[in-house]
Amino acid sequence: MRAGVAVAACGVLLMSLSACGGSGADGGAKGDGTSGGKAGRAEARTVDLKRIPGVGDRLQEKIPAGSRQVVAVYGENRDSADSTVVLYTKHGSTWDRTRTWKGHNGKKGWTTDHHEGDKRSPVGVFTLSDAGGVLADPGARLPYTRSASFQAPHYWAESHWHDFDYVIAIDYNRVKGTSPSDPTRPEGQSKGGSIWLHMDHGSGTSACVSLSKSGMRYLLRTLDPDQHPVVVMGDKADLKA
Repeated sequence: MRAGVAVAACGVLLMSLSACGGSGADGGAKGDGTSGGKAGRAEARTVDLKRIPGVGDRLQEKIPAGSRQVVAVYGENRDSADSTVVLYTKHGSTWDRTRTWKGHNGKKGWTTDHHEGDKRSPVGVFTLSDAGGVLADPGARLPYTRSASFQAPHYWAESHWHDFDYVIAIDYNRVKGTSPSDPTRPEGQSKGGSIWLHMDHGSGTSACVSLSKSGMRYLLRTLDPDQHPVVVMGDKADLKA
C-alpha cells in the first residue's frame, strides 16, 4: 500500500479520527509499559505450567494444538481499558511465562460480540500472522510490511503519533497473509476489523491492544510463524468462563 493512503486501524478507518483512542485522546504519558524492569521480568518468569493460567476450558480448547507461543491479554474487567499482556512459550508439554507488560485494550472494555465503533476489544483466541509499521523492520520473524501509510495523522493528539510505529495484526475479521493495513473484512464491515497489537499511548484504544515500544520490539523479534503464535484476550471473567 503506497505512502499517504489512510489505513484501517483498530476497527475503524484512520480518517475517522477515532482509531486507537482517536483525536483528542484520553492521552497519558508514554512509558516503558513493562512490569517493572529487571525485577518485574524476573518475577514474571514461571516455568512448567500445564496450561495458560486464568483461561477456562472454553478458550483453552481453542488454542491450536500446534501453537507454542501464546500472547495472553488479561483485561482488568469487562468495562476497563487496563490490561496485562503476558507471553507464554511452550517447551515440551508445559508452558513458560517469559515476559509481562502493562497494556491497554478498548477504552470501553471488552465484548464477546464486537461491532464496528463499539470501542470494545473482542474476546477470543486469534492467530497472529502478519506485522508492519512506520519504522523499519526490527528483525521480525512474522512477515513485516513497512509503510508510511501506517503513520497516524498529526492532527491527532501528539500522544498518538507513534501508535503504529510497530503493529502486529490480530487475525479477527481479516485475510491472513496480507499487510495489517489491508482493509478486507471477510465477515463484513459491521463486525469491525483492523485490530492490532501496537504501541501504547497511555490510555484505552478503539479495539486494539497496546503495549510499550520495547514490548512490541520483543514480540516482533520473538513471535515465529513456525511456532503458530496466537493471542488469547479478554477480561478476566470471560477468560475464565
